[in-house]
Amino acid sequence: MTRVPTAPLILGLAGLIPFVWGAATYINEPLANWGATTFGPRFVGPYVQLFYGSVILSFMSGVLWGFATRTSGARAATGYALSVIPALWAFFMTGGGPTTAGMNLIFGFLGLLVLDFAFWQWGLTPRWWMSLRVLLTAIVVICLGVGVLL
Repeated sequence: MTRVPTAPLILGLAGLIPFVWGAATYINEPLANWGATTFGPRFVGPYVQLFYGSVILSFMSGVLWGFATRTSGARAATGYALSVIPALWAFFMTGGGPTTAGMNLIFGFLGLLVLDFAFWQWGLTPRWWMSLRVLLTAIVVICLGVGVLL
């Protein structure tokens, strides 16, 4: 794995804000009350994490689809098929209450990391891809874990 360029690193870290904010408002009631009053109840605690997590898994399906376009034949077909899994996972597995949905999102992001690794191994991603994805996935899983475990 190699060093992540500054722009993708900063943008990737900025994309963590809703996860970190959701965890912070989950464990800090005054912050949650302020956030709910200021932004609305949908933008605090597990609500922001679950909605945003579903959006990000769907977004990452598109990223993987884009990587699949860099190959052809059976490898491309496999890449396209694998690329839709995160979006479908988010669609089908985020119901059933905040704890179940949070746990399923954790599994979804860990599964996405496996797909990231496969696309990286196939040489379809930038060399630094796994350095970025491991960092971002670790933070996402920790933040979602706050809602699941507390």
